[in-house]
Amino acid sequence: MAAGAAEAAVAAVEEVGSAGQFEELLRLKAKSLLVVHFWAPWAPQCAQMNEVMAELAKELPQVSFVKNSQKIDRLDGAHAPELTKKVQRHASSGSFLPSANEHLKEDLNLRLKKLTHAAPCMLFMKGTPQEPRCGFSKQMVEILHKHNIQFSSFDIFSDEEVRQGLKAYSSWPTYPQLYVSGELIGGLDIIKEAKCGFSKQILEILNSTGVEYETFDILEDEEVRQGLKAYSNWPTYPQLYVKGELVGGLDIVKELKENGELLPILRGEN
Repeated sequence: MAAGAAEAAVAAVEEVGSAGQFEELLRLKAKSLLVVHFWAPWAPQCAQMNEVMAELAKELPQVSFVKNSQKIDRLDGAHAPELTKKVQRHASSGSFLPSANEHLKEDLNLRLKKLTHAAPCMLFMKGTPQEPRCGFSKQMVEILHKHNIQFSSFDIFSDEEVRQGLKAYSSWPTYPQLYVSGELIGGLDIIKEAKCGFSKQILEILNSTGVEYETFDILEDEEVRQGLKAYSNWPTYPQLYVKGELVGGLDIVKELKENGELLPILRGEN
């Protein structure tokens, strides 16, 4: 590879004939991927690789194997496919440019934001609702279907970038993940708790009193889910209201029942 240096520039290979020119090239191209070809004019393999370099220079203007005089890869001999593979890999990685990774991270975050807002209720799962590829994802789908919740889904096995990126984006390390209006609700355990835990317990208490009541599924309306927290100044669910006044959550309802105060409150006697 060459007594001249070849840089994958905009249109052609740049020839360098001295050590001084080479050092100047490194200085000028410090923030771009630089491919250097050391070659001998008497070797036909070198001439062949020069042609390869010329084509790569047209296709990949940002390419290089040298950054700030520090070698990041090397290929000995005339092996055009391997050279092309290496150049493309380093060019796409962006590792030669400190700001490139930040730029890629920003692009990924924008993409993840769009995906989480793609539908009012978005489920990121392993597989599809028709063919879940793990037990947790299957259970999540069953819960959503059971409660007639309309949702769209994304198969995280179909995109490794999304699969890994969403873990950091949401600060949630496992799947499935359920989003409502772009906000993470949680994984299977959280949904079970919301649908089958605290809410289930408070329903059992109310059913034991024989008093009629109505329910509202806060997962079906994000505006209500968020707004009611501020309206009631109560940050969690379930919430029990009697005649428009907040009674409290599960702990308070349990305490009222134990003290014999719940039934009179439900009947409007207190």
